[in-house]
Formats: sequence, C-alpha cells, structure tokens
Amino acid sequence: MEANPISHTLPQADASGEPQARKFVLTLSCNERAGIVQAVTTFLFERGFNIEEHQQFDDGLRQTLHLRTAFSGSAEYSPERLEKEFQSVAERFDMKFDFYDETKQRVLVMVSKFGHCLNDLIFRWRGGSLGGDLVLVVSNHETHRAMAEAAGLPFVHIPVTAETKADAEKRLLELVDEYNIDLVVLARYMQVLSDELCRSLEGRAINIHHSFLPGFKGARPYHQAYDRGVKLVGATAHYVTADLDEGPIIEQEVIRVDHSYGPSALSTVGQDAEALALSRAVRWHCQHRVLLDQHSTVVFR
Repeated sequence: MEANPISHTLPQADASGEPQARKFVLTLSCNERAGIVQAVTTFLFERGFNIEEHQQFDDGLRQTLHLRTAFSGSAEYSPERLEKEFQSVAERFDMKFDFYDETKQRVLVMVSKFGHCLNDLIFRWRGGSLGGDLVLVVSNHETHRAMAEAAGLPFVHIPVTAETKADAEKRLLELVDEYNIDLVVLARYMQVLSDELCRSLEGRAINIHHSFLPGFKGARPYHQAYDRGVKLVGATAHYVTADLDEGPIIEQEVIRVDHSYGPSALSTVGQDAEALALSRAVRWHCQHRVLLDQHSTVVFR
C-alpha cells in the first residue's frame, strides 16, 4: 500500500502544557461484509480515539463499502503506527486503506495562457480554504509568472514542443520529487500528457475542462457552443488518465445560459464554472474525501 509522505512533527502543546490531540483520517474500501464498521470503531475505541466525523457508502450494485472516518487522540500515534496495528483488521476484510494525519497536501499547479483557475486557486489558498498548500507553479508560457511570484510562489517555465516534450515531462517529474509534491493540478494546462506521465501521476493529478451538452471539442469551443444555441455551460474536474479527458470524475459544475449569451459571455460563464469545479475537486482530494472506485469516484463532501 502506497501512502503520501507524512510529517512526523508532533502537535504543539496547549496552555496547560499538555500536547493537543492529534487528528487523523482513515479511508478504506472493501467488499461488503457484516462487522466492518464495528471492527473499525472497536479498533479506534481500544486506542482511546474520538471519532469526529464518519461517512460511509454501501454500494449495493457493486457490493462494496467505502468509508472515511476522521478521528483524534494521542500524539503518540503516527499514520505509520496506525497502519501497522490496523493490518490484521484489514487482512480480515481484504481492505484497501490509508491513514493520514493533518499534514497538508503539497500542490503543484500547471497552467498555460488562461489564468482564471490559477488565480482562483491562489485566492483560496491564501484565504485558507483550499485544503492544501500551493508550493510551485509550472507553465509552458511566461504569461503568469508575475501572478505566481506576487503570491510568493516559485514559477518554473518549461517550454514544450514536439521535439522537447519528453524532456519537459522528465523535468516535471524531477520537480515533483524535488518539491515533495502530493498533487499535480492542471489548471487549464493546454498540453496533452503522455501515457507514461499519466501513469506516473495516477491518482494524484487533477484536470479541468469545459463540458457542454454536447461536448464541443477542438478549437474555439465557446464559439461552437454559441453556434449551437447551448442552454447549459459546464465544467468537469477529473483525475488524469491516459484516456484523454475520460478519467474518474470528481466534480462538475453547470450554469444555465440563454440565447443572449455571445461567445465572450459564454467564455466568462465557463471560466466561472471551471474555477468552481476545480477548487472543489482540489479541496476534497486534499482532505482525503475522494475514494477511487474502478473508473468512478466516491466523494464524501
């Protein structure tokens, strides 16, 4: 079982000198069986933990159970220790599981020439509502260097051409390792990632794209939408896979429009939808609220 890098910093002491309770999250998925929730709650109770939030989804069609439990307790515990002690429970029910502490996910944002999603992510990060920490901005253009650096974020320009694509992706993976990145966000990054890179970032890369009914592809999508008289403008945030724009969906946003919206107005509305869907997806991922389920997701909001 793979886990994200975990901080070993213990909680600060409160005014009485006693260490504050350390907070954790457990996520798991397994086939439905009687006794799963009891086994989890008993495990936590026996170690003196207090359950602060519990959500589960019993998928009757697939006969699976998905669970997210947030709990707090002794600072003597770490995610590694919890994983080790929980192993016998997991083996009994054939669970796929992870423990996390309060360490914030480290986020790398990729952007091209459209800056609305990057700007929104920076705003929410600086306001403390993003759920993760932005640590680096990477772009194939210099357009948004000033925006990133004004927010105190390092900006790395990696030009991409057909001849340099492999080297550019190698450099990106080097940055992921160098900055200890947990999540890569494609905030309107207008380059198609190779199958190899998609596999390297599986489950830890999120993309955003416009999604209409119908889904207009290619150049000038908002002009296509205007020509067809769309009544809904939308956006989809999903995990990146080798199948272009077909990864597991995390969040979607839809805004109603009418015949009075020209291409420019549709674009403005579409950018709002993109920013909303992407920020929610990033926050839920960083809070460990998204569980992958084959080609789908379970999202505990």
